[in-house]
Order: sequence, then C-alpha cells, then structure tokens
Amino acid sequence: MAKRYYLTTPIYYVNSTPHAGHALTMLVCDVTKRHRQMRGEDVVFLTGTDENGQKIKEAAEKAGEEPMAFVDRISQTFIDCARRLNIDYDIFMRTTSEQHRRASQALFNILREKGHIYEGTYEGWYDVSSETFVRETDLVDGKSPDGNPVQWVSEQNWFFRLSAFEQPLLDHIAANPDFLLPEGRRNEVLSFIRQGLRDMCITRENQGWGIELPGDPSKVIYVWFEALINYLAATGWPEPGWEDLWPADVHWMAKEIFVRFHATLWPAMLMAAELPLPKTVIAHGWFVFGDAKMSKSKGNVVSPEDLVTRFTKAGCTPELAVDAARWVLIRAVPYENDTNFTHAEIARTYNADLANDLGNALNRSLSMAHKFVGGVMPEADIEPEAAAAIEQAKRDIMSAFDRQRLDDATEAAIGLVRFLNKYIDQRAPWALNKSGDPALSAVVASMLMIMRAAEGLVRTFVPAAADAMAAQLGVPPLTSLELIGVPSSLPGGTKLGQPAPMFPRLDLSKTDDTMETPAEPTPKKEKPKRGLPEPADEVTIDEFFRFNLRVARVIEAQRVEGSDKLMKLQVRVGEDQRQIVAGIAQQYAPEDLIGRQVCVVFNLKPAKLMGLESQGMIMAADDSNGGAILLEPDKEAPEGTRIH
Repeated sequence: MAKRYYLTTPIYYVNSTPHAGHALTMLVCDVTKRHRQMRGEDVVFLTGTDENGQKIKEAAEKAGEEPMAFVDRISQTFIDCARRLNIDYDIFMRTTSEQHRRASQALFNILREKGHIYEGTYEGWYDVSSETFVRETDLVDGKSPDGNPVQWVSEQNWFFRLSAFEQPLLDHIAANPDFLLPEGRRNEVLSFIRQGLRDMCITRENQGWGIELPGDPSKVIYVWFEALINYLAATGWPEPGWEDLWPADVHWMAKEIFVRFHATLWPAMLMAAELPLPKTVIAHGWFVFGDAKMSKSKGNVVSPEDLVTRFTKAGCTPELAVDAARWVLIRAVPYENDTNFTHAEIARTYNADLANDLGNALNRSLSMAHKFVGGVMPEADIEPEAAAAIEQAKRDIMSAFDRQRLDDATEAAIGLVRFLNKYIDQRAPWALNKSGDPALSAVVASMLMIMRAAEGLVRTFVPAAADAMAAQLGVPPLTSLELIGVPSSLPGGTKLGQPAPMFPRLDLSKTDDTMETPAEPTPKKEKPKRGLPEPADEVTIDEFFRFNLRVARVIEAQRVEGSDKLMKLQVRVGEDQRQIVAGIAQQYAPEDLIGRQVCVVFNLKPAKLMGLESQGMIMAADDSNGGAILLEPDKEAPEGTRIH
C-alpha cells in the first residue's frame, strides 16, 4: 500500500476551551487536506487533545471533578469546535487513550534499551503551569520566563541524552531546508541548538495522573515527552502497518511549542529510536490584539462561535456564516509574523473578498448571462486571456500549498475572482450586446468559465459557498483540480440558475476593535412615500452647479431583503465605485440593470435605507402611476462624465 499523506495539528492542552487560534491550526490542516484530495491524494489528518500532567490533575480538583471527567468534558469542546467549522479530521487523538499509552511506553523501553536514557537525580525549578523545567539562570524575579510561579523539585528520575543529538540535528536541518519552516523560526532553532543542548529529565513522581513508567508505577512519563509521541501512536506503531502513514508529511503548530519541543526534542527522540523524521515541521505566528497574544487569561479571546454569530447576524445563512468564519481565519494566517486579528479587520476582509469580489463577480456574470445570452452557457471557446488566467491561478494555488503558504493560496483563489471583475469591465459585454458584436458569446462564456474555475479554487476554503456557486451555475460541484478550466466542467448549453446573494456586506460603521459582537441592528421601517418637495421658483446657475451629476454604470444589482421596493446597486463612476439604494424594484429586475448607464447625484450626503448605506441617488422620472423611469444617456458616454 502506498504511503498516505499525513498531516497533523498539535494536540491541544485541555486547560481551556478552544479559541480562534486553536481553530486556525485545525483549519490550516483541513484546507490542506481538501486541496490535496482535489489533487487525487489519499490524506489523513490528525488533531486531538493533550490530557496528562500535574496541571490537569490540579485543574480537575479545582473544578470539583475527577480528572477523567474533566478531560472528557474539555476534550469534547475541541471536537465541537471542529464540527462547528466544518473541519474534516480523520483521527482525534487523546493522550489518555490506551493506544497512546502503549506507544509511549514502547518508545521509552526502546530508548532505554539503546542506552539513550539513564537514571539520575533532578534538582531544580519546575513551572507547574506550563509543565516545564526551568534553569536557575532563566528565572525572572523568581518566576519562570512565562511569569508563572515555580517550585523546587528534587527527585530520582530518568533522563534522555538530548545532548548527544546536537550535531545530528544540525546536520539534518542543513541537509533538509524544508524540514523546519518558516526560515525565521528555523534560525531560532539553530541558535537554540548551538547554545548547547542539555540532557532532559523525562519522568516525574506519580501523583495519580499520567502514563506510568514501564516497570515502575511510582513514576510517570513527563507530559511533554509522551505528548509528542501521539503523532506516531496514531499510526498504530509499533504494530505492523504504521509505515502507511509515517513519517508525517507536515506537523503544523503555533510558534510557542516549536523551538524546544517539536523542532528539537521530538526529532531527537525519533533519531534515538532510529525512526524516520517528519518531512516538514512548520509553526505559524499568533493572533494578537495590539501587542497582546490572544489568551483566555487576558480576556481578549475570540471564539469560533463569535465569528459565526457575527456573520449570521449580518444576514448569511448558517452554512455560509461558517464559511465566512473559515475564510477570515485562513486569510489571516500569520506565517512569519503575528496577525492583528481585530473585528474591524475581520469585517474589512469579509467585505473585500466575499461580499465585494466573490459575490459581485458571481452576480454580475449570471445576471449578464441571463440578460445577454438567454441564461445558458454559450457554445463558444473562451478567450485566450481568460484561459491563461485560469491556468496561472491553478499553478499558483498548487505552488502555494506545496510551500505550505496558505496566505498565498487564498490570494491565488481570490485573485482569479478579481481578474474576472476587471475582465468584465474591460470587455464590457453590455457594449458588445448593444453593438451586436459577435465576440459577446465568447466573452460571456469566458466569464462563466472563470467563475466555474473560481468555484473549484475556493472550494477548499469555503466548501458550502462553492456548492452554492455550482448550483447557481447549474452544474455539480467541482471536486478535481484537473477539471478546472476544462470545457466539460461547464458545457455549452448548460442552463444557468438565477443569481442569489450569498455574502451581505457588513456595515463597517458598526464595527469596532473590542471583543464584543455588535448588537444586531434593528431594521428601520420604510416611511410612507410622500410627494416630492416643491421646487424653488428659480435657482441661480451657481446653485445648480453645486450638484455633482454624473454618468454611472450599474455593475451589480440585487433586491433588498424585506422590501418590495428597494434595489441595492453597485455603480461605477469613473474610478470610483458606490453603493446606491433606490426604490425601483417594482419597475426593474436586477438582470435588466446590469451594464446599464444611469444618471446619479454623486455628491448627495449618504443616508441609511433599511439599514443599508446609500451613497448617492439615481435620477428618474415618474410614470403615470408614480413608478420610476430611469434616466440614461441616449448613447454611450464615458463613465463619470459630468452632466450639465
């Protein structure tokens, strides 16, 4: 059997419930798994919880629970978090499992037999909060470097000869440049090793919670030593068949557990046991607010549920709210540096990528296809520049995943959508339709094929949204990278669905950088229509020219939910794009407005209608029943032209 692609998150310590930082690492592995499955690979994704150690026993006692009941309860919150964000893991590894206990004791015995473990006396400081031993020289005002209290420990224990692996580790890192990523953190590891590695105490006195030492139940294996073994234990090691998964292709984690443990201790343990090392160990940065790392103790935690609720309140369906949370998390992956993950930044990312780019491109493409080609995929070859953009996006996203650069992967996916919006503006299908240009079919086919390709590229990040896109395009979901850009993925003659909004815009004026989710705005009731104010008897020419009247083009149109009169429009006025809410929904269908030139009052003070900001006014006359008749130039005028 061929080795399967094996990737892991760290196993999360059950001292608190999951926040956005925990969800990020699970999500990184989830989207990697989905991408590689689209490439036809057999992938196994592990996550789980670290449940042993003195700290857990003390936390359980403080909560008035037995340790097993305590870890069962907290571990379940991580399972629930994964389910909430549609994270498709294959193995949930718990260090209290029998499988993990057997593997940990087996590895301890192997290292002892090979002479890499010896008995000795440990005397020194111990930080219970982080379960780490602390050198005297590392104390800061009598506390650990993390600011935690320490206690003096003097015990007869077992030690791992970590010092013997200083040069082998340096040699392996030098020979395998992709072993430790990113480069900046690899350099931190090299500096740490070159300072000199000390042998490590790997047992503790048994206080009633932990994995007992083989042959000596008075001791337990040190939590940081045995926790690392979970990645190997999950393969079934030492039982036959473990080579189907091992070595791991990628270990993903946050940076605080990278240098000392995953990049130094863990590979040394594997070298000592003569087992293969993981191919890549990679650590991302932190989500921060200002200069503070996200943590429960600081009160600056954003939970996955906070994010989903925010987007549900914005008007997303439950499935698409989850996708919105997935997108803003993965879009913000802190690779080399930390990411300032504020609610304002979350809203800006959501509006720019999902509401503006993705939603706008899908709505425009389908609306124009219904208006100009009868709502079916044209029987036409796509234009060369469209085909080239699709192929480049495919290459870019595959390269990004191969380099573990998920920030670049999201950019490749949304970049194709941005290309589509620019392509529509440049090729102007409304103008081709008006002039009867035969290129119209190829342009619309190109628009739809780019949208189909975008559905495949964003699928790994926002699977529910991709399903909705496929349904609107009238085709099954695209689940293979090989089919992206292939004509058979969207055959000519396919009957297209109607465009349906997916990601309503967030009101940025209601967003701040606090941890509180803004209250849901109360929709304003429409005021009864009143007659137009009487005009002045006369105005001066100077008064007239105070109004900035411009020619604009409608690039997006959709009905306002909850109103039978209002239409939300995106219009382009020269280089600017504006949102205008107009009471024309009873006279015009959205697809009839896309591409149309209209006259707008450009300098009208913004106003709110049904909670939506309107940044101008569409000019219209009234028919005999008081319905709107839009004003437009009698021939094409340059967008943004001043009306006088």
